[in-house]
Amino acid sequence: MKSSVQKTSLVVRKNRELTAILEVSKVLTTSFNLDKNLSSVMSTLGSLLEMQRGCVFLLDRSSGELRIVAAHGLAKHNIERGKYRIGEGIVGRVLEKKTPMVIPNIGKEPLFLNRTGSRPEKDGISFLCVPIQFKNEVLGVLSVDRIYSKELGGVDDDLRVLEIVSSLIAQFVKLWESYEKVEKEKENLKRELKGKYRIENIIGQSDRMQEVFEAVHRVAPSKATVLLRGESGTGKELVAKAIHYMSPRSKGPFVKFNCASIPEGLLESELFGHEKGAFTGAVSSRKGKFELAHKGTIFLDEIGDLPTTLQPKILRVLQEREFERVGSEKTIKVDVRIITATSRNLEHLVSQGKFREDLYYRLNVIPLFLPPLRERGEDIPILIDYFLEKFNRENNRSVVFDKNALRIFLNYNWPGNVRELENTIERLVIMSASDRITAADLPVSLSIRRLKTPDKSASLITNVEEIEKANILDALEKTGWVQARAARLLGITPRQIGYKIKKYEIAERAVQ
Repeated sequence: MKSSVQKTSLVVRKNRELTAILEVSKVLTTSFNLDKNLSSVMSTLGSLLEMQRGCVFLLDRSSGELRIVAAHGLAKHNIERGKYRIGEGIVGRVLEKKTPMVIPNIGKEPLFLNRTGSRPEKDGISFLCVPIQFKNEVLGVLSVDRIYSKELGGVDDDLRVLEIVSSLIAQFVKLWESYEKVEKEKENLKRELKGKYRIENIIGQSDRMQEVFEAVHRVAPSKATVLLRGESGTGKELVAKAIHYMSPRSKGPFVKFNCASIPEGLLESELFGHEKGAFTGAVSSRKGKFELAHKGTIFLDEIGDLPTTLQPKILRVLQEREFERVGSEKTIKVDVRIITATSRNLEHLVSQGKFREDLYYRLNVIPLFLPPLRERGEDIPILIDYFLEKFNRENNRSVVFDKNALRIFLNYNWPGNVRELENTIERLVIMSASDRITAADLPVSLSIRRLKTPDKSASLITNVEEIEKANILDALEKTGWVQARAARLLGITPRQIGYKIKKYEIAERAVQ
């Protein structure tokens, strides 16, 4: 029969074991810091389970070596020596066999190599070693030194605890590996984005675009709020990303939000987040765009479409960098840089009372005007070359434009700006039956509005006649100069097209 003292000691021992397992699980969920967490695990085992020394070995797959990543009771120079090949010594054998090993007295075991040199007197020390295993994958080895007292538990008790701890370590290591992989992918992606959205990669050699580039280089390193002005399709988002990735905030998030794309009732929740139960359907708390952009940049596109009811809250964020989620009274502070963009006339909206004047001045700290494509005609040829190369590569084509097609591109007004040009070239590359695009292959929309804005002094009749002549020429080009087919394309009779051809003195040589 065991004495009451022994029973009490065993109860204390069991409590320490449970406490050790609980503390280990807590430590491993505090962060993804591998060295710090595993070192804390070994300290916990040393203090609560009276283990003299302990090591966590992890397998380096590139070298095939087991190396100590965390230890208790070892000096730094001892840790550096602790390296084993698979199958070498007790540690290497445990990894190879995937089964625990117990050496009752390491002084009498020739397989115990004492590679760390941390045990000058080996007699009387027991060595326990268990694999760190996740499913069927062995990740490393956990080892400890013990001096046993039979009254306070034996090898089986320690092995049971160590196997539980090694299982917890294995789960943590796999999570850490996944975390490291994701972090590395994020860093690689950020580097790619930083390269992709450098201002040097925005195409434009015209004087107007060079002015934009110079302004971006000046404003990017600052914290100033930027307002991008320009028509739709001029590249405002590209410039916003370039400012972000050229700024000290480049490692932080870039969050884009289009103020015109979300119904007014949902805008506040999207921008500032909401608490659970704040409104019907709010089944959980949610961060808004401003919180997601913390330490980075938020890009508010189409700011001119922001409802007047929400403008005071945006003004407060601009001034104080703080807000409350919908359904909460807790004030949230954020560190964000704000870049906005609009294709609307904000000054006109201010005069109509549709846009707050104080918000306008807060946004308009650094205004950048992006010119429309029709005002930077010298950039059209290099943009065409760029998009042709891009879409030819993506679609395994080798499409080129002939001179007449290029002439129409250069004379077109491009109301959709660079976005329209890009979409047009992509469509032509994909749909073209041959590798040479002629004027006849171009969409009708290019012909209808292909003439640049005429001089205001020209008469209305002259403008209409120019457009009509251009449309007839386009129809004839598309139908191989068969007048009857061209008439059907235009929705007129062969007699009418014949009259128009004579009126405008159109001959086939006109486009040769």
